[in-house]
Amino acid sequence: MTVRRSAVSAGLLLYKRTDHGLALFLAHPGGPFWANRDSGAWTIPKGLVDEGEQLLEGACREFEEETGIAPQPPFLSLGSIRQRAGKTVHAWAWEGDADPERVTSNKMEMEWPRGSGRMLRFPEVDRCAWFTPDEGRSRINPAQSVFIDRLEALIGAGATS
Repeated sequence: MTVRRSAVSAGLLLYKRTDHGLALFLAHPGGPFWANRDSGAWTIPKGLVDEGEQLLEGACREFEEETGIAPQPPFLSLGSIRQRAGKTVHAWAWEGDADPERVTSNKMEMEWPRGSGRMLRFPEVDRCAWFTPDEGRSRINPAQSVFIDRLEALIGAGATS
C-alpha cells in the first residue's frame, strides 16, 4: 500500500512556443463534481506525492498517470503555492508538445452521489487543452495562476520559436 502525503501535491506545466506566443497545456478534472465547471476548474496535471518520493519524481509520475504523456527534462522550477483548501502544490515546467485528443488518464473511484454508498470510477482528467497565458489564467485554479506568471518571467512573455 502506498502512503501519500495528503497536503502535498506536485505537478508539471507543459508549454510550447508558437508563432502566436506561449501556449500552456492544462487539464480539466474528471468526475461529476467538475463536469459543468470551467472557469477556475482547470489545473496543471498534478497529484499527491508518495511518502519518501522526491517532489519532481512525483510530479513526473502524476503527469504521466493523468495524461499518458511521459515528461522530458529539462524541468524549470516554478516553486510552490498554497491553495485555498490548504494543500501545497509544487510545480515545474517543461517544454514539449502534446495532442489533447490523445490524452489517456488513470481512473479514480469515488462515492457518487455523495452519501449514496455507490462507488463509481471516473478518469482523474477528462480532457486537456492548449491555452494562451491569458486564457489559462481565466480557466486555472486561481491559486495556480502564479505558475503561469513565474513561467513567463523565466522564459519571456511573448516567447516564440
